[in-house]
Amino acid sequence: MSKVTSKLQVTVPKALAQRYGIRPGDDIRFEEAGEVIRVVPAAAGEPAKGLDTDARLRLFDAATARQRTRETGRTLREASSRGWTREELYERGRTRAD
Repeated sequence: MSKVTSKLQVTVPKALAQRYGIRPGDDIRFEEAGEVIRVVPAAAGEPAKGLDTDARLRLFDAATARQRTRETGRTLREASSRGWTREELYERGRTRAD
């Protein structure tokens, strides 16, 4: 049985870590499963390494589409609405020699 530390950290029992191939530095996911919590090694849900070119291109295209969707909701502010100009920033730290 493991205890939760004050930093909300949990130690995985050695026998379970060895059985499921969990090593220091590995990521694990905590998933809700009704009345319990499942601890799943992150590698269990990852696609296999060494994807072929077509699969990599599909993943890239999907990521690009997600990025474009995120960017469509953004609006850029006018530079004048910041309350300062680039020139003012350059002058702030300089001492004036009279």
